[in-house]
Amino acid sequence: MGEKKDIVMDVIKTRRSIRRFEDRMIDDETIKKIVEMGTWAPSGLNNQPWSFVVIKDRDVKEKLSQQTKYAHIIRNAPVCIAVFLDKSRSYNRTKDVQAIGACIQNMLLTIHAMGLGAVWLGEILNRREEVEKILKVPKDFELMAVIALGYPAESPGRGSRRPLDDVLTFI
Repeated sequence: MGEKKDIVMDVIKTRRSIRRFEDRMIDDETIKKIVEMGTWAPSGLNNQPWSFVVIKDRDVKEKLSQQTKYAHIIRNAPVCIAVFLDKSRSYNRTKDVQAIGACIQNMLLTIHAMGLGAVWLGEILNRREEVEKILKVPKDFELMAVIALGYPAESPGRGSRRPLDDVLTFI
């Protein structure tokens, strides 16, 4: 295979969730690049149903942290990115939620490729409405996830996956 393909596959296979971060801020241009790469995900009819809120303010992160049992991750992360489904751009909820999942994966892979670390927080969705109020988003915005990111303060473990024979069927 070509070198570019090998690089992409290496990034995919070596990305891990990082939950502890150095106390070092990420510059806005880097954050914008991460979000931009997320927006290159496919979406049905190219409707691009996502919207983002970047949270760096400690007081706001503290309020967010109170909405999840993973409070320590949000408090420790220099940056959190809340990812929303913009229902005003939606045409098919299932497709749009899948597109946002692809968007988040693009962001996570970009973060890893940049030498940063991140974790996709989904448990916070249990308090979705409270988070939406804290972030003062429009009523058409529905929280899909929060990505906590920063410079890693931990080494990721080795990943494992189920054998292909367990998940793959040829017909």
